[in-house]
Amino acid sequence: MAPRLLLFLLLLLPLLAAGHQHPSSYGSSALSEWRPAKASYYAADPEDAIGGACGFGDLGKHGYGMATVGLSTALFERGAACGGCYEVKCVEDLKYCLPGTSIVVTATNFCAPNYGLPADAGGHCNPPNHHFLLPIQSFEKIALWKAGIMPIQYRRVKCLREGGVRFSVNGRHFFFTVLISNVGGAGDVRSVKIKGTELGWLPMGRNWGQVWHINCDMRGQPLSFELSSSDGKALTSFNVVPKDWEYGKTYTGKQFLL
Repeated sequence: MAPRLLLFLLLLLPLLAAGHQHPSSYGSSALSEWRPAKASYYAADPEDAIGGACGFGDLGKHGYGMATVGLSTALFERGAACGGCYEVKCVEDLKYCLPGTSIVVTATNFCAPNYGLPADAGGHCNPPNHHFLLPIQSFEKIALWKAGIMPIQYRRVKCLREGGVRFSVNGRHFFFTVLISNVGGAGDVRSVKIKGTELGWLPMGRNWGQVWHINCDMRGQPLSFELSSSDGKALTSFNVVPKDWEYGKTYTGKQFLL
């Protein structure tokens, strides 16, 4: 009986493992191959939906909700990864993984390193680790909370957004900033140019996250923006900000084609 039972288990285990390698509905929108990483969670409350190292502010208002993630140093790229979308699935843990599940989350925050601990002994977000810090609401869609820190696989996928790219302008006199959010396609923004009616296209610098700045007085003129993303695509929104624009307001332009 024992040899037969052993043979049965050996045949069954690959089938169980295959249940965790389900075909994803996001396959056609994948921007990268599956890669190994680890994930943990934090107990999120309503205040956690506001703020973050990407500058998005109120995540609910900008359409991200709690389907978000804080990325470790190796993935965050000093804010360049902000706005990108990642499909995440639990792997290798038949006890805690929820079979046949995956989630798509947007990078909205930074998982800070703890250099007081080794990268392989408590410093989960230290370089060179690829680590995803998820709200518990997202974590529990792919694994039981008891898993704690678990092995995952992730890949970049195209971001599906409703409406156009949003430009939230701010600053003071000769210091102009714009927060760029709700970006479809690759989701991130790698370079920004701005144009008024008095000057040609001017490059903007990344202030932090997806907040971009330029030391120039842009008041009293309509503003156009040219964006480029990590997949090499470009988007130009002409006169998306009207001549009578105001600090603190948000204006909606065109969207990246998928």
